[in-house]
Amino acid sequence: MPTTRPRHQITETDDIGAAIDLAARRWPNEARSDLVRRLILNGAQALAESPIERTLEIEAALQSLASLGDAYPPGYLDRLRADWDRVNL
Repeated sequence: MPTTRPRHQITETDDIGAAIDLAARRWPNEARSDLVRRLILNGAQALAESPIERTLEIEAALQSLASLGDAYPPGYLDRLRADWDRVNL
C-alpha cells in the first residue's frame, strides 16, 4: 500500500516470535503483522505510564481490597456454614 510515512522492517527472531505467539493468545485470529502493531502500541503505553502513577493505582486497588474485610464481620463464615447443615441436598 503506498504511503509517504516511513516503513520499518523487523526480523522474526526467536524472542520476537515468542512475543508474537503470546500476543496471538490474547488477540486470536489476527494476522501476525497486526499483532506486531499491537505489541508496539501496548509497549509504548506501558512505557508512557509513570512508575508513580502505577504505584498509586496498585495502592488504590489494595485499599479497595482491604475495605472488603469490613463487609464480612467476624464469625460470618461460621454462621453461613451453620446454615449448610440445615439444607437438604
